[in-house]
Amino acid sequence: MNILFIMYDQLRWDYLSCYGHPHLETPNMDRLAAMGVRFDRCYIQSPICGSSRMSTYTGRYVHSHGASWNGIPLKVGEVTMGDHLRANGTDCWLVGKTHMRADAEGMARLGLEPDSLIGARVAECGFDLFERDDGMRPEGPDGLYDEGGARTYSNYLRAKGYDSDNPWHDFANSGIDADGNVLSGWFLKNSAEAANIAEPDSETPYLTRRAMEFMAGADEPWCCHLSYIKPHWPYIVPEPYHDMFGPEHVPPAIRTQAEYDNAHPVLKAFMESPMSKTFATDKARNAVIPAYMGLIKQCDDQLGVLLDWLEETGRIKETMIVLTSDHGDFLGDHWMGEKMFFHDSSTRVPLIIYDPSPQADATRGTACDALVEAIDLAPTFVDFTGAEPPRHILEGESLLPILRGEATDTQRDYVICEYDYSVTPTADKLGRSVRDAVMFMVADKEWKLVHCEGGYRPMLFDLANDPQELTDLGDSAEHADVIERMYDKLFRWTRRVSQRTTRSEAQLLEMRGKSRRRGVVIGIYDENDVPLDLTVKYRGRRAANHKASGKE
Repeated sequence: MNILFIMYDQLRWDYLSCYGHPHLETPNMDRLAAMGVRFDRCYIQSPICGSSRMSTYTGRYVHSHGASWNGIPLKVGEVTMGDHLRANGTDCWLVGKTHMRADAEGMARLGLEPDSLIGARVAECGFDLFERDDGMRPEGPDGLYDEGGARTYSNYLRAKGYDSDNPWHDFANSGIDADGNVLSGWFLKNSAEAANIAEPDSETPYLTRRAMEFMAGADEPWCCHLSYIKPHWPYIVPEPYHDMFGPEHVPPAIRTQAEYDNAHPVLKAFMESPMSKTFATDKARNAVIPAYMGLIKQCDDQLGVLLDWLEETGRIKETMIVLTSDHGDFLGDHWMGEKMFFHDSSTRVPLIIYDPSPQADATRGTACDALVEAIDLAPTFVDFTGAEPPRHILEGESLLPILRGEATDTQRDYVICEYDYSVTPTADKLGRSVRDAVMFMVADKEWKLVHCEGGYRPMLFDLANDPQELTDLGDSAEHADVIERMYDKLFRWTRRVSQRTTRSEAQLLEMRGKSRRRGVVIGIYDENDVPLDLTVKYRGRRAANHKASGKE
């Protein structure tokens, strides 16, 4: 059995037709949902690319692995999905994005050479590389954002005749006017333009073909992480997807004036960022969202290409397929752009899993309302390969029992999401220290509480009666008991044992009392107070008297 682990970047859960979008049809994502289980309450562990992915790839919370923002390395020693799977005889390969940065200092300290096998895996978040493409080649006055970003893809474009020092920008992510001027996709006013590239050469079809090339030549068993770059910005898409949707297809923004006027100080600071102010305008939303929908439509069509190929080659019968996202996109909801806060627009993601095993036949085409976290994927994959997930390392839980009809719910009664905004301008605006510029979300099916360090009151949303999260009840005396109950859950989470990763629970139980069997009998007053066999080495022994008093 193999695993095809598909992750889209910045794909909202409610922009799939199987999750209820009113205008955007995603028949192939729906097709996958009909083949497997659609999870309706899946939450990420951080609302930003890097830290969210590091949680998914390690199966651990951000508080545990420490890579809390983009560019913060995953420290050497963190065990990853690839490490777990290889230990069970399953290779783990990457096609696409990870947004991971290597812990170069830690590798140097331990003498791990980046070009060695183990060094390369540590530097690439545990994956072997078929092709890494983080899909980011922006360039400013200080140089490229990422020197290696989209390098292989850019070389592919040049070989196809897209002549430029940065074809990723000039063709794949920009339009062109009648005079040949590049209309940069970075500027939202250009989102309605068609990207100046033949559709088969754009990023999503390119990565689809690369994934099929990998699978066609792979030795089994394998896990292939097909990590698409889109529908992440720049929001621009090639023909024919650029004009499939218009302003008439843009859903109304989920927001109210009262929400803005009465916003919690930390939330208000995010609402007042330049990006959020742009997305608060109709002109920005009407330009961006149709392009965003076009990007998703292209993703769906390429999933159809992939599913058809898997069926034609017979691989569909032996491959678990997982579809998810690393976070959502506010798109003007709650007066914000991007994704850096805890509303469902950002933290709730699609999750669809197809298990080809006959044991999963009973659940095909069903939806599951269980509280699920992205960290559940790593233990699910380990479980699928037939091994026992190491629970002293992996903090999620396997979803295989749900997929196979053995359970209808997870064991948790809350989900957690964390955000470290210490490197952002918002921290400066709020006057927050690096220590205080962090916040946490704890949610169950009825309530969502947000705690911000720095002496702020909490935020509280009634998910049952206010599912759009428009009214903050964090200063409501009538909800003091709910706030206390949600804080109890958050504190329970903070008290978990998460760093004891070198001994399993079974090993710890086996260690109980072993020291007595090896002669450690601390606190025993008389040798007859313990079983004879524990002190047999201390009884009936004789020795010469070497004390000074004994020699006189």
